[in-house]
Amino acid sequence: MATYKADLHIHTVLSPCGDLDMSPKNIVAKAIEMQLNIIGITDHNSTLHCNVTEEIAKEHGILVLKGAEVTTKEELHCLVFFEKESQLSKLQKYLDENMSDIKNDPETFGFQLVVNKNEEIIQEVDNLLISAISQSLNQLEKFTHENDGIFIPAHIDKKTTSITSQLGFIPPDLNADALEVSAHIQKNPGILKMAKALGLSLIANSDAHFTNQIGSVYTNFFMEDLSFGSIKTALKNNQVQTSLAI
Repeated sequence: MATYKADLHIHTVLSPCGDLDMSPKNIVAKAIEMQLNIIGITDHNSTLHCNVTEEIAKEHGILVLKGAEVTTKEELHCLVFFEKESQLSKLQKYLDENMSDIKNDPETFGFQLVVNKNEEIIQEVDNLLISAISQSLNQLEKFTHENDGIFIPAHIDKKTTSITSQLGFIPPDLNADALEVSAHIQKNPGILKMAKALGLSLIANSDAHFTNQIGSVYTNFFMEDLSFGSIKTALKNNQVQTSLAI
């Protein structure tokens, strides 16, 4: 069994909060520098940079988990990932159909750009991607698992846009594959105790919006091989260890 270093929460220039240097090309370059084996591309409510990042990363032996950071109607964030292109396309359709009709103001929120592997702009997304979709936490979980995806509530200790900030607790019957904690989880011992009591794998990621954040927080996965299926197994069997002292 080998150890694989993963940062599964990375935003690109497609997210309005993502720095303009966060192109797929630059993200992969930083991942190589930080000796990451797995990266997760998790733009807000969009998958449009997953495939180009995967294309670049494959050349360097890095596995890309393809998905999004979805904002549910409770205004809490969840990471969802899929293995197959057909599943990813279904996710994008699901997001498009449930997206709020609020237009982005780049001067207020930032640009939402899609670029190719040569960093040429090929699209600017009009709808504000950080808006909540019309689907609930439970509806998103059901959609994800019906399509064989991975479902992870994001940064559960954060004071905004987290499951604890929006609901006040972590539902004990939540059908999650793991829970993500932030680099500040040590300041929230009550939430950490609540999370550990559920017996789910705890992972930590950078939630990078700037290149210098990529890999600053990470999780080691102990797996037989570098694959989507092995990641699911490692999460199920708690074969993970974060870079944080928790």
